[in-house]
Formats: sequence, C-alpha cells, structure tokens
Amino acid sequence: MKFIVSSSYLLKQLQVLGSVINSNNTLPILDNFLFELDNNLLTVSASDLETTMSATLEIDSTSKGSVAVPAKLLLEILKTFPEQPLTFTVEDNNTIEISSNSGKYALAYAPGEEFPKSVNLDDPSTTLVPADVLATAVSKTIFAAGNDDLRPVMSGVFFQFSPEGLTFVATDAHKLVKYARTDVKASQVADFIMPKKPLNILKSILGASDAEVKIEYNDSNATFSFDNYILMCRLIDGKYPNYEAVIPKENPNKLLINRAQFLSSVRRVAIFSNKTTHQIRLKIAGAELNISAEDIDYSNKAEERLTCDYQGDDMQIGFNSRFLTEMLTNLQSDEIQLEMSLPNRAGILTPVDGLEDGETVTMLVMPVMLNN
Repeated sequence: MKFIVSSSYLLKQLQVLGSVINSNNTLPILDNFLFELDNNLLTVSASDLETTMSATLEIDSTSKGSVAVPAKLLLEILKTFPEQPLTFTVEDNNTIEISSNSGKYALAYAPGEEFPKSVNLDDPSTTLVPADVLATAVSKTIFAAGNDDLRPVMSGVFFQFSPEGLTFVATDAHKLVKYARTDVKASQVADFIMPKKPLNILKSILGASDAEVKIEYNDSNATFSFDNYILMCRLIDGKYPNYEAVIPKENPNKLLINRAQFLSSVRRVAIFSNKTTHQIRLKIAGAELNISAEDIDYSNKAEERLTCDYQGDDMQIGFNSRFLTEMLTNLQSDEIQLEMSLPNRAGILTPVDGLEDGETVTMLVMPVMLNN
C-alpha cells in the first residue's frame, strides 16, 4: 500500500478531523486516524464512538488497503513540512514510512480492521440545507445550550424540520434562543436533538463552504454530508421541553435601543455588579433607560443613563449581565427590541434590522429577583 499526497492538503483535512478525537480515549485505537485507500481516493476517518467524521481526498496511488495511524504524531510532523509531495508507504515491519524531500520518517500503525465501524442509517429521512444557513443557525443557538449532565436534552440544540420551515432551539433554563427559517423547507416533519461537539465541528468548517448540506437522520443518529466530508453522530435521546410554553405571548412593554450602545453600557456597568449574581438593574421610564449595578459587599456601584424609545408602563427589571451580554453580542443588528410584561416574567430580545427574508431570531432571558 503506497500513495503520494500534498503535505498542506493532507494537513488541512486532518486538522478538521482531529477535532473529533478526544484527549483521553477509553479505546486506544481511537487515538488514530483510519486511512482507507482505494486507488486514487483516500478516505480518512476519526471517531470518539459518539461522533465519527471522514474526509475523502484525491491522491496519487494504484493500491488498496486500510491502516490506523497515530493522529497526534502525524499532525505534529505534518505541521513542520513546507508545501511538498509526501510519499506514504506501508512496510512489512508494521510501520508506515513517510518520505519527504529531505528525509524519511517511520510510524507504527495498527490494522485498519480494529477501527470501529461506522453505523449505517437504515431508511433515513433527508433534508437539504444550504451550508451558510446551517452555520448561522448553529452559531446563533449553540451558546444558549446548557452544560448540565443531569439534563442531557438541554445540552444540545433542538432541530425541528417541517414543510413550513426549519427551527433551531437551544436553552439552559435561564436563556433560550429560537432561530427559524421559512425560506428553507423540509419534505416531512421531524425533530431531533444534536449534541454540542459535532455542531461546533460543523460550525468551524461550514462557514467557508457554499455547498448544500445533506442531513440524513433516524431516531438515534444523524449524518451531515457536504463537499468531501461526512460527519456522523449519535443524537441525544429524550424529549425536548415544550419551549413555546415558556415564551410569553403578551408583552405590552416594548423598548427599542441601539444594540452597540446598550451592549457597551451593560458591559461597563456589569464590572461593578456582584460577582456571584452578576445582577444588573434596568429602570425604564419615558424615553430614559437607567442601567445600574451594585456590589454591597465591596461598596462598588455604577449607573448609566441612555435614551431609548419606550412604549409601556414604567418598570424595573433585573437581569444576569452575562446572559444579556452573550445575547447582545450574538445579535448582528443595529437596533434591538426588548419586550417585557412583568418584572418576574422573561424578557424577549429580537433584532429590528439586519435579517434576511424568512429569517427570525427570538432570544429569551429570564429575569433575576431584585432586592430593593
């Protein structure tokens, strides 16, 4: 088994796949890349049992075979090469030899048969989503997903597909983000919960792609195929909470404000807030928004006044500044709207401008109790 490949082309593909590999694997074979050679096509795979990703590379070869090569060692050596062709040769003494312009390097390999086989989806449902839409949906929602191992369903992003459109939801019970598209549709109704790790991998590579992503899924697994990649992952098992019930429908108090101005005020005032609650207070009356924070233990306090466009009753409401900052950072619009009903009901943030046709973003943030 022998093949020739460009060093930088191989490194670029392996760095993407390397993000699948865990730093401490239970099975030693998972510390390897699986190389499967079929004449001039080389398929490289990486897996952590939950998530498996493979890339197909075009190379120069006339042989077939499969070997598992140590991932860390291979990535380290590839990073040091300038752009050049490398020749990989599988030797009889259980090593794979890499020949460059300047030298030879031998790595021990394991038989390819030891690598876990990827699951085949039986009779999956299929949806096509443009790469940029999926990348936006993931980056708009993933930050709101929880980290609580006791509530695994909340630690992923909920995908809802229907002939009306696509909806992506993430929540950790303190904040919730719902991203919807009516310009991209699925043929049938389906929903599943995607774990964070494969989504982060997708997010990092989808941005540069203008392909259509083919999503295939059944009850337990999903695969994402685009360009020369296939990512497969196990879905989170369980029923997603009824998020629609949490979003308050009647919100008579509406605040319109410049996003960048609001964000920098919240960031500044938050420095003076209590380090455990991160509580900031919004006091709205007429066309004035007063943002304040106080840390009584250290006698720190701050207050800022902003002009805004407000319709509704005068009110005071408290929020966790970290959640508010995350949400405002994640929105791209110039103006945002904050809708509220009561100081103990969730506030709803929506962008006023900067959205494409058929795109909606709804962010919900739970208030914190104010102690007067």
